[in-house]
Amino acid sequence: MSLVAVGLNHHTAPVEVRERITFAPERIGDALITLRQDLSVPEATIVSTCNRTEIYCGMESNQTAKLVNWLHDYHQAPSETFSPFLFTHHDRAAVHHLMRVCSGLDSMILGEPQILGQIKQAYRDAGDSGTVGKHLAMLFQSAFNVAKQVRTDTEVGASPVSVAFAAVSLAKQIFGDLQNHTALLIGAGETIELAIQHLKKSGIGNIIIANRTLARAQALADQYQGTATTLAEIPNVLAKADITISSTASQLPILGKGAVEQALKARKHRPMAMIDIAVPRDIETQAGDLSDVFLYTVDDLSEIIDRGMQARQQAAQKAEHIIDHQANSFMRKMRGLDAGNTIAELRARTSDLQQQTLESALAMLSKGESPEKALQYFAHTFTNKLLHTPSTQLRSASEAGDQQLIQAARQLFDLKTDRDDSKN
Repeated sequence: MSLVAVGLNHHTAPVEVRERITFAPERIGDALITLRQDLSVPEATIVSTCNRTEIYCGMESNQTAKLVNWLHDYHQAPSETFSPFLFTHHDRAAVHHLMRVCSGLDSMILGEPQILGQIKQAYRDAGDSGTVGKHLAMLFQSAFNVAKQVRTDTEVGASPVSVAFAAVSLAKQIFGDLQNHTALLIGAGETIELAIQHLKKSGIGNIIIANRTLARAQALADQYQGTATTLAEIPNVLAKADITISSTASQLPILGKGAVEQALKARKHRPMAMIDIAVPRDIETQAGDLSDVFLYTVDDLSEIIDRGMQARQQAAQKAEHIIDHQANSFMRKMRGLDAGNTIAELRARTSDLQQQTLESALAMLSKGESPEKALQYFAHTFTNKLLHTPSTQLRSASEAGDQQLIQAARQLFDLKTDRDDSKN
């Protein structure tokens, strides 16, 4: 079995491609079960965030093309729609990639911590779906430990840089002092809460939190002295918002051009900054065509994000060394796991042969045969049974000219003396 990672992310695909391949949180479990049934994949985990969709599998490496086809079929996309943007990693490369992702080294924001929580949730989802076996369990636990070590031993996450931070920085560039402005936050997840924290530090005047579940919005509003509402009420409060930051898991846009146009009229065309950091996008792109609307997506934040990265770049070099070392260590453990399975199977088979032969020898004793004869029978018969299959395989290898297997056998059994292999 090989470890395989297939997917795309913000490095390989633009947002309009990424949003077509996302897995809604409530569909992850069904997708994992479908994947296992369709491809007979014994182990699988799906990571789907605004910046990446990645599938990690324990499977035969020659099934990778089938996995890519499954992605297209599941999303009802024409063949090859995603292929130009996909990456494929096997074994050590897959291990190395996941460790970098968990440590925040593959994120749009170098060192951002949110991705680790998202991957832990993806791992829990796979566990709940019964698609985590010993190989993926070992992989993800190792990746989580590496992420912890990177956080502890480096300062890769020290600077306050994130998508939420970049969104608030962009709002400050547009409006300057935020004290007399109102921000509408759509969603109530980790990214939105982080954006609220940055807004509060920047002195925002008022905060409105809209969420599908009012109770969650109210909990955040109580914590940060804001006002809570539902998604259905957004058209009624949108005109109050100078700044709108949206990050939900909705598969369809929440805000259309018409609602934004009505809000602009009510505002007498005072400018609106709308920052859509969701994938799929929450705000219709046509809203950006309206005068006095400044609409940005997650990809537009890259320039702002780059400004806070210099300190993290130096720390990242140390983190990369940690990950390289730990990836090598993991592969040694994986090889040991595979060897352990082989050793266990070999011991079980040998024990069965031993027991069968011993029972025959004991039967000889019960019939009056001498102990010496029974012991000779046991030693001779057990040795012949034990070596029968290896001897047959080596003869076949010799006839086929497979010197590699023969040399491997000599090394395995520490056969130091050179002999003519044909004289058996």
